[in-house]
Amino acid sequence: MAIRQMLRRSLSNERRSNEVPKGHFVVYVGESEKKRFVIPLSYLNNPSFQELLCQAEEEFGFHHPASGLTIPCSEELFVELTSRLTRA
Repeated sequence: MAIRQMLRRSLSNERRSNEVPKGHFVVYVGESEKKRFVIPLSYLNNPSFQELLCQAEEEFGFHHPASGLTIPCSEELFVELTSRLTRA
């Protein structure tokens, strides 16, 4: 396969991975290295998730270092919370 074709495929896949489906939004989570999560808007109604948003506002205000919302908690805690929200 030619290098140009590989590059086109790589860029095409990267664009698709950056897309956010309708009804979802992007958050960045992690203490040192931030990991990108695409989550449903319905999580915004959950009191536990709202508490994370309050923590994010206290720490970052409305100026977030990434292009999405940054949530100041460990990745493990976030995955645990979103797993509970998905099951509910």
